[in-house]
Amino acid sequence: MFKNYIKIAWRNLIKDKLNTGLNVIGLSVAFAVAILLGMAAMYQLSYDGFHENGDSIYKIVKTQQTPKGPQAGTVHPAPFATKLKTEVPGVKRITRYLQDGTLAILGDKEMDMNIIWVDKDFFSMFSLPIINGDQNEPLGDVSSIVLTEKAAVSLFGTTAIVGESFNLLVEGKEKPFTVSAVAKDNVPESNLEFQMAAQFEGHHEYLNNKDNWDANYHDVYIELEDGVTASSFKKSSQSYIDSHYEKAISELKRDGASADVNGRYMNLDMIPLTDVHFLSLKNGFVEVSRSLPYLILGVAFLILFIACVNYVNMSIAKSAKRLKEIGMRKTLGAQKKQLFFQFWSESLFVFLVSICIGVVLSFAFVNEFKTTFNTNVNVDMLLKPTFLLVLLGVVILITIFVGGYPALLMSRLGTIQSLKGILESTGSNRVRDILMVFQFGIAILLITGTLVLWGQIDYMRNIDLGYDKEQVISFPLNGKRNSNDVVDLLRDELKGNPNIISISGADNNLGLGRDGSRSTSKIGFEFEGRAVITNFLVVDHEFVQTLGIDLVRGRNFESASDSLGVIINEAMAKELGVEDPLLAQLELDDGKYYPVLGVVKDYNFNDLDRAIEPITFYMTRDWGVTYAYAKVGPNHMAASFDILESTWKKLEPNAEFLGSFLDENVDRTFNREKTTAKMISSGSILAIILSCMGLFAMSLLIVSQRTKEIGIRKVVGASVGSITYILTKDFLKLVFVAFIIASPISWWVMQEWLQNYTYRIDLSIWFFIGAGAIAVIIAMLTIGSRTIRAARANPVKSLKTE
Repeated sequence: MFKNYIKIAWRNLIKDKLNTGLNVIGLSVAFAVAILLGMAAMYQLSYDGFHENGDSIYKIVKTQQTPKGPQAGTVHPAPFATKLKTEVPGVKRITRYLQDGTLAILGDKEMDMNIIWVDKDFFSMFSLPIINGDQNEPLGDVSSIVLTEKAAVSLFGTTAIVGESFNLLVEGKEKPFTVSAVAKDNVPESNLEFQMAAQFEGHHEYLNNKDNWDANYHDVYIELEDGVTASSFKKSSQSYIDSHYEKAISELKRDGASADVNGRYMNLDMIPLTDVHFLSLKNGFVEVSRSLPYLILGVAFLILFIACVNYVNMSIAKSAKRLKEIGMRKTLGAQKKQLFFQFWSESLFVFLVSICIGVVLSFAFVNEFKTTFNTNVNVDMLLKPTFLLVLLGVVILITIFVGGYPALLMSRLGTIQSLKGILESTGSNRVRDILMVFQFGIAILLITGTLVLWGQIDYMRNIDLGYDKEQVISFPLNGKRNSNDVVDLLRDELKGNPNIISISGADNNLGLGRDGSRSTSKIGFEFEGRAVITNFLVVDHEFVQTLGIDLVRGRNFESASDSLGVIINEAMAKELGVEDPLLAQLELDDGKYYPVLGVVKDYNFNDLDRAIEPITFYMTRDWGVTYAYAKVGPNHMAASFDILESTWKKLEPNAEFLGSFLDENVDRTFNREKTTAKMISSGSILAIILSCMGLFAMSLLIVSQRTKEIGIRKVVGASVGSITYILTKDFLKLVFVAFIIASPISWWVMQEWLQNYTYRIDLSIWFFIGAGAIAVIIAMLTIGSRTIRAARANPVKSLKTE
């Protein structure tokens, strides 16, 4: 019996090649896209999920109540971790974690490396297998260092290097380290990225800060004992916080901070390891949001839903051609169950073929998908049990419900109704209308999201940031020379070049450079009896003019020796709260006061999803700068870039030049938004294409149902335009209803998303009108050709009976 079902199903599918082809193409593409998007979402959700002890590991965040509201931070002082382990019960292992860049030197070879400074428990806490060397205690002493496989091969050419030595450039001096172990390369879905790992006590800032509770500069990860929960540990740590931060808490009370709901001013929050990738500390609150992977899964679901709606509608449209077949089968004694399995077997065949083609397409286009959407998914994820089970479950559900509904509908048709060739029209088929409304509602929602996303990205690209981003090049000072000396040498070498306007340096980059490094520095001090916190930037004397930042009050640094004062921005002047900030003296060091020389206009040194914060420029040669800035002329900028690179190579022949214009740096800071916009845009295009395929099938049904009506109308004098209007108005009503339903939903979604940005576009009504207009135009183009052809047909043929 089953063999007979398959045979008849195959013949029916081959006989109607147009509908079969449209169904297979639509479902195959939908399955392929859903698989790729599902892989991307699963990849995001799998971050740090491979660690064996991951369920017991947490990242510590310190939260405090300030006069301006809550404030959260992930950095802690050097003695924090060691004291926490000894004073609070429940700690199994703990490690400090400080990520940094360094220059590795082996003979004539010099390489920029990403290094982490950690405690001995690090490799015991995390599942980072050691393949060569001491597996029990790879970081035996402060001169020991662990390299990953790729780093070992890059530096030494082999992984058999245990016991070998090389130097790291630390504070301008070469310091020897001995390789104690080689670790397996980092997996892509890990937040603990490194090429080298060394003992925390070996970091150059440790000796000066080992007992200093005011210098916060590293993260802390903790593994709790079995049976100890995060909430119980947080409660146990309260006395620890009250003891070691007594002075800070009293200052918060003095400055007017309000306690939280529990009456506390400072707490520790425990962030599970698997939540760290999704952690955000914006606006002072600890937030864990998986919105991006869930958005990806949502788009995948919507694409599949549209394809399934298409299949249902096209199957119903196809049933009009098989009414007499159904009637004859019932006349000859076929039961509802037999008819159901006959039609369902056709659906099963289509789904099986489509899923196979979809899997092949996902394999074929996975590399293009990775490049377009900037993700590290790979085909191995398809073989993971979790992914396979989810995929199998989705296919089974689609086969049962999506394939079952048309089969059930056709099997329940009455014998007389079928033999007469009568099928409910579009207007009376509420289920079909609802499905089409959902279909176009989803398409309009995705189109609106695309328009708003690209509008916000365009706004962020073109907003005035308060500095010159088009003509300034930044690059890391990653060579062996003293960084301040290198800036001076660059300035001297390029002094006579008319295309190089000025050279400067700072200890941080603007935006995200090619080296991928980002950091911020903050400092707190007492001012007129209250605590003040400011971002802190070490600059050289030409920084303000090189960046093109406007000076609104006072004066700029005048020379390299002008290091006894500071320059602040308008937000910092407001923070000081004095009438004339140029009269203020800032106690940045104990007992040492720095006068405010000038005030610059506020500029966006953070990402655009954050408000401008106070910042203070400080000039000293005791602390090195880490980035150079070069302002070039508006003409021949490409040639100026090449000149800058060749000059750098002349000064630092072994160091890589990683220069880029600041507008490129800024553009990199919203890569996530661009990826999301590309994804939504692709989903919108695919949703429209799939919706149009279903609409095309429905137009075939309506035209075939109303052929004689069209003929009669033409005979009595109806024009082609009026007939076309009659045939299309029902479809356009559905699109209009979809627009009415989708618009408020998309407005709410986009409004919520835009709240993440301090600087954002206005949610204009034209975004929604544009989305609706696009949907209507595409719908008209889809059904227009078919309805116009039907309206222009010879009425004699329309009225001819069999």
